[in-house]
Amino acid sequence: MSVISITGLTHFYNKGTPFESVAIHDINLEIQKGELLAIIGHTGSGKSTLIQHFNGLLKPDKGVVKFNGSDIWENKKHIREVRFNVGLCFQYPEYQLFEETVYKDIAFGPQNMKLDESEIDRRVRKAAEFVGLKDELLEKSPFDLSGGEKRRAAIAGVLAMEPSVLIMDEPTAGLDPRGREKIIQLIKKYREETGSTVVLVSHSMEDVARLADRILVMENGSPVMLSSVKSVFSQRSRLVSMGLNVPQIAQVFSGLRSRGLPVSADIFTVEEGVKELLRVSQGRGIQ
Repeated sequence: MSVISITGLTHFYNKGTPFESVAIHDINLEIQKGELLAIIGHTGSGKSTLIQHFNGLLKPDKGVVKFNGSDIWENKKHIREVRFNVGLCFQYPEYQLFEETVYKDIAFGPQNMKLDESEIDRRVRKAAEFVGLKDELLEKSPFDLSGGEKRRAAIAGVLAMEPSVLIMDEPTAGLDPRGREKIIQLIKKYREETGSTVVLVSHSMEDVARLADRILVMENGSPVMLSSVKSVFSQRSRLVSMGLNVPQIAQVFSGLRSRGLPVSADIFTVEEGVKELLRVSQGRGIQ
């Protein structure tokens, strides 16, 4: 069952001016309930423009976007509900922190949902706990937090609305390895515990390989590939021609195969690589 469906979606930049250009063109897409869809593509391929249509931040110039079977633009009340149900976390979301305290920042979304104070408090504390922010940080200024804490506070503000679809645009960008891993585990945990649909935009092929069920590849404003992780990353030459690549571990195992080691060609994560090396070593009697 699709939670978001898109038919003939087209959007122009600077429409009606001499600088008019096509941002995305004639896109048809079905996002299934509970899946994690990763969207990849080089800079300018239309990824961010596309996801901003999912919750109505951008309105199509042509085509229809549906949430749970209904056109999100059918009326003002519906588009408001969609924006609470389809949570979008922009790249570098910490730059959008603005309130006096972390608590107030996380509470901003639930307050706009017109919830009562006890429900707002429950959601704020639940979201903060989920992303690993201790209670004592809630009364601090968000600008006194570390970089990783700011990122998690900003994500908590989206989670506090308890969206059924979570969209994350480059959620690990600019973080150190420890911070990146915390965000990756947060995404995995959120999906496992809530059953929510997740859409992940990322330049990290490693993150995509670890998290995604399917991958959508964008080029020049249009989808050019939509399939499983294995199917997409098995087409390395095609990805390279678009300025993309496969995870580094896949490149390592490709090199091992070219040197005669009988390893699988379908290794896309470090965890898979470890298991495969153990399998091969045990088969050869290597301790």
